Parts: sequence; structure tokens; C-alpha cells
Amino acid sequence: MSEHGTRPAPGFAQDVRTLLRARPGLSLAAVDTSATPGFAGGKKLGTALRAGREPELSRLQRLIYANATAGARHRVLLVLQGMDTSGKGGILQHVLGGLSPHGVHTHGFGRPTPEEAAQHFLVRVRRQLPRPGVIGAFDRSHYEDVLVPVVHGALGGRQLERRYAEIREFEQELAEDGTIVVKVFLHIGLAEQRENLLARLADRTKQWKFDPSDLEARQRWDDYQAAYERAIAATDADHAPWYVVPTDRKWYARAVVQDLLITALDGLDLDWPAPDYDVARMRRALERG
Repeated sequence: MSEHGTRPAPGFAQDVRTLLRARPGLSLAAVDTSATPGFAGGKKLGTALRAGREPELSRLQRLIYANATAGARHRVLLVLQGMDTSGKGGILQHVLGGLSPHGVHTHGFGRPTPEEAAQHFLVRVRRQLPRPGVIGAFDRSHYEDVLVPVVHGALGGRQLERRYAEIREFEQELAEDGTIVVKVFLHIGLAEQRENLLARLADRTKQWKFDPSDLEARQRWDDYQAAYERAIAATDADHAPWYVVPTDRKWYARAVVQDLLITALDGLDLDWPAPDYDVARMRRALERG
């Protein structure tokens, strides 16, 4: 295990995995969505920290990709969940945007198509899983199928418990096949979301992102919070941990998710794979022209 796995990352006073890991009895209402746990600086320092660690994440991405060419099964699945405007797209842009596109696969899960709705809910998810050596990221995920139906009263009781069990089995299967699963709930405050939505409506270049159904979701805010609490409690595991990340300050959430990825990849303790050819011989052949 490298030093990243045993002490706080540069810029953080504490290991954010310990601070933000979901705990039994989680109450989202008790979490200050404007807080920056484990980080003492402000936006300027946090943004600079994230930018400064981009080469570190890029190197680790190249390492896991290189090892996959030699047969390693390691890959990463980053699951991003959160209410609208919580910053899921910003994470993809600012944390993963600087990485080689060959080693990144992102997918956003919207409302299921009629064809998808007729299938088992995990079918469309399996189609988007990252290959070995790739960092995959879901903007929404299979958790939509234990959130939206619950809030709207279409799923509950034994059906819901069975679906939780299927998710646990699915994520266990992923872990056993070499997937590092990192699940992040981007926890935004109701007031902050209101400001974000108003800003979206005020900007002609962003009005297309506004969905009138967001207003209905705001009316069901407490129901969604309860559904998230229940889903997190039912599916948190050491091989597929949930982290509750305050996200009113987007720069903080981005720095945290970057750190979660870096520490997860660094924990693999990978080295560059040895070539399956004679390096000296190849060099001599080239030097001879």
C-alpha cells in the first residue's frame, strides 16, 4: 500500500475517505452541504489543488491501462448520484476531462427507453461497464431504479428489498472481477439548488439544461432524501463504499472525487508491465538502421 492509502493527501488535513464514508444511521439532513470536511482552504486553493494533481491522476490512469494490455483485470467504476445541479457533469468535465479518452468511459443514465424498461434494470448498466484498464464513470446509474420508483410509490416492500439484494450481488461480482467501485452521493442543499436553477434559467446558453420536472422533484425533496438514505444504508460495503460529499461548493466536491480516484488507483500499487520482448535486441536493431 502506498503512502496515499495511509495518510491525508496533499492539501487535506484528514483522509476524506474516513470523513465522508457513509455511516450507519446516516441522516442527510444533519450534513452541512456547504461544509468542506478535511480541507482548510477556500475556492482558490481547492481549485489549484485539483489542477496540481491532474498529472498524478493521469499517470495512474496510464498505469492501469498499461497493465490491462498485459492481462490485468483492474478497472474503476465511479458512480455519481445526486439531485439535479449537484455537479455530476462538472465532475466528469473537471476531474476526468484531462485524461486520455482511450482510458475513460462515461455514460449518463436517463429515463429508460421502452425497450430498456422491458428488460431487467441491470441490463443497460452492464452494457456500459468499463473494460479492464479503463476508468468508467456513471452520471446517474442503476441506483435510479431504487430511487425514482420508490419516491413515486411504484416500488416498495419485498420488491425493493430484492432489488437492493440484486445491486449488492452485482457490485460484489464487479469487485471480484477486478473492478474498484467508488460510489459518491453529491449532497446539495435545497437553497443552493434553487440558486443553481435560477442561474440556469437566466443564462440563454444553459436554458436547454433546465427540466420542468426538476420543480416537481423539489416538491418531493424530503422523499428523495429518505430514498437516498435507505439505498445508501442497504448497499454500502467495503468493496463498494458510499461517500457522502457536500457539494454546495463545487470546487470542494471535485477535489474530493479526484482524491478518491487517486487513492483507489494508487492502492493497487501497480508498476509498469515488463515487455514481452528483448529491449536491448530491439534497440540494437533500430540503431543498425
